[in-house]
Amino acid sequence: MNKIKLLFFATIRDRAGTKSIEMDIPADMTIQGLKEKLSIDHPNLKDSLKSVLITINREYAFDETVIPPNAEIGMFPPVSGG
Repeated sequence: MNKIKLLFFATIRDRAGTKSIEMDIPADMTIQGLKEKLSIDHPNLKDSLKSVLITINREYAFDETVIPPNAEIGMFPPVSGG
């Protein structure tokens, strides 16, 4: 098991009801697997996770990325400009 820290920003923080959580995940979990787990454990985040931007240790990550041990995962809503 890997221990990770999730950081929530903007509207995702509001839906999560907290700015961060720590959790244990399997050693081979991907970002996609983490999204699925969060959708089950925190149903109020499910809609946000469809378009969330994710960083691992402050670098953008994609669904197929395997999460390293002791990672800091940032979750950001998509940003639009104008």
